[in-house]
Amino acid sequence: MARESKRAKAPKEPGRLKQMWQVFQMTRRYDSMAQWWMLLGFVLPVAAGVLLAVFLAGGNVFMMIMWILAGVLAGLLVAMIILGRRAERAAYGQISGQAGAVGAVFKSSLPRGWAGSEMPVNVNGRTQDAIYRAVGRGGVALVAEGPASRTKKMLEDERRKVKRVLPNVPISVFHVGPDENSIPLYKLAKSMRKVKRELTKAEVLAVTNRLGSLNNQLPIPKGVDPFKVRPQRAR
Repeated sequence: MARESKRAKAPKEPGRLKQMWQVFQMTRRYDSMAQWWMLLGFVLPVAAGVLLAVFLAGGNVFMMIMWILAGVLAGLLVAMIILGRRAERAAYGQISGQAGAVGAVFKSSLPRGWAGSEMPVNVNGRTQDAIYRAVGRGGVALVAEGPASRTKKMLEDERRKVKRVLPNVPISVFHVGPDENSIPLYKLAKSMRKVKRELTKAEVLAVTNRLGSLNNQLPIPKGVDPFKVRPQRAR
């Protein structure tokens, strides 16, 4: 009886379609153009499928149906891809500027070939400005979170630490903050993906091991999970 009561109380997880609808609603609240881009992404492949059916099917009804069906499926795929990208942008847009936002990107959206902790390697306890570090085929990436005027010294200190133990490894610096020339949070992963690969996998492992001596155990809350943030209500 106890097991049955526990099962009865367990909340039922929403189905796939309901989850997609919730993501769409959240995205639309933040990005009013998302639905129109999705519509365009659906209509263009369908129109292409219809044109191909008219000109290539040669009057064959079965081939016309197949071309149109292919256009519809392609349109759905394109619309879902657009939704995914816009949803990610909307989610990160809601936590942009919060402490731990870069940690959220490190947790869920680091480009392939990069590895880093959602916990910062250096943090200002008063302002919550932080420095994050990742290692990949492009070398070492240092990401500053906060205004450049406050994170400049922290960033230089961390760069010197890395150079001291890894003098020949390239270091890339990124800045996420309110400054005009800063990288928007949702573009951080894309910017890191552009870094030229200069290390082998074996060298990446060696760099990671060497940097282990620099790790600091900081009592800092983990990064914000952007996909658990409640969407802001439209005013």
